Amino acid sequence: QLQLVESGGDLVQPGGSLKLSCAASGIIFSAHTMGWFRQAPGKQREWVASIIHNRSKNYADSVKGRFIISRDDSKKTVYLQMSSLKPEDTAVYYCNARYGNTWYNSWGQGTQVTVSS
Repeated sequence: QLQLVESGGDLVQPGGSLKLSCAASGIIFSAHTMGWFRQAPGKQREWVASIIHNRSKNYADSVKGRFIISRDDSKKTVYLQMSSLKPEDTAVYYCNARYGNTWYNSWGQGTQVTVSS
């Protein structure tokens, strides 16, 4: 059974940087696409970035050029390096795994990122 534990969220000023981590268990990590999602207050959860097992990366337009997704298969961990943070990046950030075309219907507790002066 997939288990996900996100960490690294914090309060940061606009323009600042933050690195999130997500440790996964219960799956063959290296065989899965991993992704980051976020949910802002009053809004639906949205996809942010994903990294395929062959290291191909994709980003939402809103974060392209500011966020970098990476993975360490030996640690079964996916990362999200966030830079030039904006107040609109404020959200709870979640990671998830995908095998084929479907994301798992299993979410961790998320990690809160707040961008504010």
